[in-house]
Amino acid sequence: MTAEPLDDRPKPPLLGVLGLMLGIFLSALDGQIIGTALPTVVGDLGGLEHLAWAVTAYLLTSAAATPLWGRLGDLYGRKGAYQWAVAVFLVGSMLSGLSQDMGQLIAFRALQGIGAGGLMVGALSVIGVLVPASDRGRVQSVIGVLMPIAFVGGPLLGGFLTDRLSWRWAFYVNLPVGVFALLAVGAGVRLPKAERARAPFDRAGVVLLATGILGLTLVSSWGGTLYAWTSPLILGTGAVAVAALALFVRTERRASGPLVPPALFRNRNFTVSQVLGFLTGAVMLALIGYLPQYLQLVQGASPTTGGLLLLPLMLGMMGTQLVTARLMGRPGGERRYPLLGGVLALAGSALLLLLGTDTPLAWASGLTAVAGIGIGLLMQSTMLTSMAAVPRRDMGAAMGVVTLLRSIGGSLGTAALGAVYTARLTASLGARLGPAEAGRLTGGGGLTPASLAGLPPAVRDAVGTAVTSGLHGTVAGGAALAAVATAVACLARPASAPEPREAAAPAERAAVPN
Repeated sequence: MTAEPLDDRPKPPLLGVLGLMLGIFLSALDGQIIGTALPTVVGDLGGLEHLAWAVTAYLLTSAAATPLWGRLGDLYGRKGAYQWAVAVFLVGSMLSGLSQDMGQLIAFRALQGIGAGGLMVGALSVIGVLVPASDRGRVQSVIGVLMPIAFVGGPLLGGFLTDRLSWRWAFYVNLPVGVFALLAVGAGVRLPKAERARAPFDRAGVVLLATGILGLTLVSSWGGTLYAWTSPLILGTGAVAVAALALFVRTERRASGPLVPPALFRNRNFTVSQVLGFLTGAVMLALIGYLPQYLQLVQGASPTTGGLLLLPLMLGMMGTQLVTARLMGRPGGERRYPLLGGVLALAGSALLLLLGTDTPLAWASGLTAVAGIGIGLLMQSTMLTSMAAVPRRDMGAAMGVVTLLRSIGGSLGTAALGAVYTARLTASLGARLGPAEAGRLTGGGGLTPASLAGLPPAVRDAVGTAVTSGLHGTVAGGAALAAVATAVACLARPASAPEPREAAAPAERAAVPN
């Protein structure tokens, strides 16, 4: 399979591109903004026992809906699919802000997640068709800036809105931005006539993929927290997820209009990019999730200051993505930059093993920059390679795969490395303070930045040592994943090298004007 020429298009309208960018920003922001508001939400609505579902419901439906929105765009029009996704997201946001109990909040967060699943993939698929290859680097570099801003700014904005207005504004803030995105895309996006897939909708594929994703998300959310990894519920859910995904692969090979066209993976660079995206998502979200624990519980930074101390990590990601987007057009970039990114992500993760209880705060913050540079290289190069490797008619499905695998990688990576963090922290506290005191600190909210000041010096020292030990386990796991990414990047082939040509399936050859 070879990509079709994409350079016969006029320059994209700025208003339309802005609307697409805002959708991507909302998608990334809303996954982070509610975290700092959740304690206040529970105090207002009650239902502490259901707290995890306020987050899990969003993640479940967002992950399951991602490939569905992508394929809907390929079949029925990408602009319309994106606009419908924004509309569903806004309705879910408004209803979430109006929730009167935890049950309503969970249900409306699930609706919001369905829309969120189409924001990123919808915008990327429209960009892949709308924007000529010569301008794609610039547009993708802007996306590379927006994502880290959303990851850092989300918790800060959520805390600010909760303190100054109400936790409900963590949802209401989406409304004006989303409405502007709808209007901007409606007025500014005019897609060129292009091929559109013509095939029956793959209902069996939707059910099987949704089942597999839901199962994996539940396992990653519940395992090691609500239930032991070896509990019958976790093992059974994992078995159902694996069986559903195995059946999904078999179904897609036989479907006349597959949800995820198997022909996408005949392109070596596309396949390599998806493996790298999965690994990159795991490393990035694990570092973003657990470095603040060290900065706050060991270094004594406030939540706001802890976010600011991650700026070297985020600036490394942003700056590198800006540069990489402009360099990818050079010969051999499909292999060179992912390989360099893997090496730097490995080196950056290894450098974080130097963090200790007495590391100067500025030094601790600055060490994160190398990992950020490596992650930025991997993210940008794999996204641009994926866009260049697929034909226009499958752009939505391809971007759905890209977004889905990054999301699953982040979810599973955070869960797995988080289990390492918790196990090492608990073991260290138990050895220093005894199992009873360790259980009191780690359970029931006993271990928070605010509570540390009132603890005896010996306990604070034990906590600092335990958190540092947990972080070392997490970054060692991140280094191992980065090493795998480096090895996988070696499999990429320069674009000038011929890709194996295989006959396209009849349903893939059929096309109608847009």
